[in-house]
Amino acid sequence: MTVDDANSRGSGSSGSGSGDPGPGGPGDSQEPGPAPGGSRDAGPGGGGAEYPTPHHVVDHTAEPTDDPLAIRLEQLILGADRRYTPFQAARTAGVSMDLASRFWRAMGFADIGQAKALTEADVLALRRLAGLVEAGLLSEPMAVQVARSTGQTTARLAEWQIDSFLEGLTEPPEPGMTRTEVTYPLVELLLPELQEFLVYVWRRQLAAATGRVVQAADDEEMVDRRLAVGFADLVGFTRLTRRLEEEELGELVEAFETTCADLVAAHGGRLIKTLGDEVLYAADDAGTAAEIALRLIETLAHDETMPALRVGIAFGTVTTRMGDVFGTTVNLASRLTSIAPKDAVLVDGALAEELSRTGEAPVSEAQVAEEIARAEKEGEAPPSYRFALQPMWQRPVRGLGVIEPWLLTRREPKIPG
Repeated sequence: MTVDDANSRGSGSSGSGSGDPGPGGPGDSQEPGPAPGGSRDAGPGGGGAEYPTPHHVVDHTAEPTDDPLAIRLEQLILGADRRYTPFQAARTAGVSMDLASRFWRAMGFADIGQAKALTEADVLALRRLAGLVEAGLLSEPMAVQVARSTGQTTARLAEWQIDSFLEGLTEPPEPGMTRTEVTYPLVELLLPELQEFLVYVWRRQLAAATGRVVQAADDEEMVDRRLAVGFADLVGFTRLTRRLEEEELGELVEAFETTCADLVAAHGGRLIKTLGDEVLYAADDAGTAAEIALRLIETLAHDETMPALRVGIAFGTVTTRMGDVFGTTVNLASRLTSIAPKDAVLVDGALAEELSRTGEAPVSEAQVAEEIARAEKEGEAPPSYRFALQPMWQRPVRGLGVIEPWLLTRREPKIPG
């Protein structure tokens, strides 16, 4: 993957965050009944607002499965039997079908017509979200954002657990046994432990995120903050996809994402998202982002199975929404990655200036020579710097004007003599 189009990848296109219901949902109308035809993209209850017909066909009346094992697993995981149609669930929760539809669409659940497929837990979830709105703790658009962000995050987690985790564990242990015979007791054993672990990790992450926000200098910084944003991109990944088998490619991507996630976390950054051959991370200060970038280059350079890596970092104001980052700083980091040499890190002028301001990189080697000479004359220890910065060629970048990248490297200490 190239990093040529920052708006489609780096600027945070992972959700609208607007509270707009969009098409589909558990039901739109105040009365149950079949959805009418025509260009109206109604929920399973029919009626609802007019939406343009999408350019792709989506089944908005998908019936729930009637497979016996699937139903048993659903009951085990949800802890309740199917009791309600979407209309009945909304009415029992005291929520309008319009709001219920918006919540369910935001959570990413498929339309089910007016099938009796919802449980007491579904009713309670609707009631809780609506209660937060009624109490004035959340606005309605914010409640929809909460539903959307939670749904998107947990959907990915659930897919990963089933595809990578449970699939491997449910291999039949004995000849003649089917996977379905193993799945139910395994889920029964794992479910409470995974649930507790999920809540623990979420609380830990929430505490960390809250701490970062309350330390902001002012209210504006709680939303629009100055961060260092970095992209790390595998070079020549598209060619690899033609040469490697699917399983080999999957293993390479997993190893890359795992290595990046571990390094980013270990050195104080935050992994924003992974995109197969690329990761996006952020850090509160320039030095942390620079250290992570160089560690990534150094670590992957010693792995013969990995392609070359290139990293771009920019420093500036960033808007955060739903765990993603947006803005010119993000776009600039993406552009820097696209022009970075193999196994190299390019940074923008703002990050270079910040490293110099904090004493982590010299303004120039001439400055270092002067400081060393002065230290020797006065009998003091010469200054030490973590990083070196070399100005590169100025060049125009689409949408951002002319920029001057800086090549970031480690600064090896000079040995006197």
